[in-house]
Amino acid sequence: MMKSVGHDEATWIWYPGDFEIWLHREVVLRREERGNVYPPFYRVDSPYCVVKFQCIYEIVEKEELALTVEGRYNVMIDGRMVPSGGGKLMLPKGKHSLVISVVNESGLPALFTKGNTIASNTSWRVTSGNWNWIVPGCGQFHSAEERPSGYRLPSVRKEHSEATTLNDGTLLVDFGKETFGYVQLHGLQGEGTVMLYYGESLEEALSEAKCDTLDRIEVTSGASPDYTHGLSRAFRYVRVIPDPGVTVGGVSMLYEYLPVEYRGQFRCSNERINRIWDVAAHTMHLTTREFFLDGIKRDRWVWSGDASQSYLINYYSFFDEAVNRRTMIALRGKDPIETHLNTILDYSFYWIISLYDHYWYTGDLEFIRSLYPKMLDLIAFCRSRANERGMVEGKPGDWVFVDWADISKEGELSFQQVLFARSLEVAAEFARMFGDDATAEELGDHAAALRRELFDTFWDEERGGLLHNRINGRLQPHMTRYANMFALLLGFLDAGRQRSVASNVLMNDQVPKIATPYMRFYELAALCEIGEHAYVASEMERYWGGMLDRGATSFWEVYDPEVQGSAQYAMYGRPFGKSLCHAWGAGPIYLLGKYFMGVKPLEAGYARFLIEPHLGGLAWFEGTVPANRDNIRIYMDETRITVRTGASPGILRITSRIVPSCPTGNFHVIGQDRYELALDNPDADYDITYANSESGSTGT
Repeated sequence: MMKSVGHDEATWIWYPGDFEIWLHREVVLRREERGNVYPPFYRVDSPYCVVKFQCIYEIVEKEELALTVEGRYNVMIDGRMVPSGGGKLMLPKGKHSLVISVVNESGLPALFTKGNTIASNTSWRVTSGNWNWIVPGCGQFHSAEERPSGYRLPSVRKEHSEATTLNDGTLLVDFGKETFGYVQLHGLQGEGTVMLYYGESLEEALSEAKCDTLDRIEVTSGASPDYTHGLSRAFRYVRVIPDPGVTVGGVSMLYEYLPVEYRGQFRCSNERINRIWDVAAHTMHLTTREFFLDGIKRDRWVWSGDASQSYLINYYSFFDEAVNRRTMIALRGKDPIETHLNTILDYSFYWIISLYDHYWYTGDLEFIRSLYPKMLDLIAFCRSRANERGMVEGKPGDWVFVDWADISKEGELSFQQVLFARSLEVAAEFARMFGDDATAEELGDHAAALRRELFDTFWDEERGGLLHNRINGRLQPHMTRYANMFALLLGFLDAGRQRSVASNVLMNDQVPKIATPYMRFYELAALCEIGEHAYVASEMERYWGGMLDRGATSFWEVYDPEVQGSAQYAMYGRPFGKSLCHAWGAGPIYLLGKYFMGVKPLEAGYARFLIEPHLGGLAWFEGTVPANRDNIRIYMDETRITVRTGASPGILRITSRIVPSCPTGNFHVIGQDRYELALDNPDADYDITYANSESGSTGT
């Protein structure tokens, strides 16, 4: 822990993970409904209120150190307390131990120090009081003035697209599409109250009694004519109702956003799918904030199941690793683990599986290493709640979610066992990577045994798929899509069982259909895995396009084409309870990026990549996929494919009725009408001639 660095390397430091935990607390406690706070019903953790920072240094001359602290503090040198008032500290020359204790009862204890040679950074150590000194956390705060507690998303002023005076004299303001931020009132005059009624839909904004969100603004004489509301809201429409003695001259907003780059791009011959991509990207950006939120009106919380899809969509849109990390840290929270994440049985498994996805796409093994002990504690908690057959089932206090669907959630669900088995495999794989061989063997054995038990118990050879559940040892006759599509996606099925599940379950109208974008995401991904791209494209058009036909400017939490009129906005027993901007609605980005443009890593962090494009009935498409630090560009039509690579090598794999050709490389045969081309030249263009052999059409 010897310290001798340049003063320009100073940064704010804190106990690792505590910034994300503090920020998560701040974000999820912002939810309100009609003026009432609505806190999460799952556990919300806080950062440690007392931490100690240590630096063992050696300097040849005494040195003045400037201290900036979030909270109260004291300083000890070589175990003796020294005066440190005024934010200045004189360090004696020689080799010494410097310990700064920081207390913050309501926020994040954090420290920023800067001297001539001594500076706070990751060469320091921190403890929560157990005398286990570890590397501190740090982030983007690199000056004394840029305090972590001041972290805010940026905002920019946006004007409304239309304002209408209604028959009752009130003002209806339309911002043109779903948005998020702070309402601004201009030209305020008089004294009295202005009521704001927000709506993701027009019907909601017009419903004073039933809209989910409203604000009451008090206007006093002599106050500024311009007012910005202090709480962020989600809306498209705002109805403004001033008292008779108050005048409102205009309405605008401060749009609040996370600054991300739209690296993923897609355009094709089908304009409806182009519109779906655009609205999905807008939905994804709105819900990508300090963390991945589920919905921006309701709940504004961080849910592990929702986030597991947001991570995947992020890899094909923004590839913002920082929001991934913040979300994963916040979701896992503090020890001890007393309930499943978000109290939901499924959601603990999604968190573990998502760690592997993050490693596979980013290659950031050190981040996984930092969470490895927490992952082991979580998998141990899950195993401790397994029954004598090694299977999990809901226990008192557990929410067995699966999906918003009228299905049995009692007993052992095959769906949960698939997720559990994959979680065990992921944990075992990381244990092997980190040299924890005994743990790897134990978890691997449990995973293998659970896989065998899963198929021995639930596989119905006659019906060609996994049955849904077993209650008190009695197998139930029901079949659902959930376990089957996850078993296919996660590689649990051989080729014969894949074909069986596809025809007997996923493309069988007798099996209850899925009504949420959440599980349609996985269902359509599973179908892409077995080559049903044309069917998937038509389903995207029908399902997500159906929301567009209803006027959606962002994609919804649930969409049922059979529900018409205002009833389509109802959920949870409330007429406007449904979220009309939900992260899991942005799934087409992932489907089009991974399965149509066909780009995915072959080695962690895109050290090598695969491009396996499919038109899926489209006449042509072109787009860009962020491949870690590179962008891969691809164009495809019926006879031609062009690819622009980055620095990493890759493989192009295609199906063609003729032997394809490329001036800068040679194809080799890998099967019937199947060919591969090595993409070994860095930052190179490849122009391929081939003959498409897919069938199906989704328009031109």
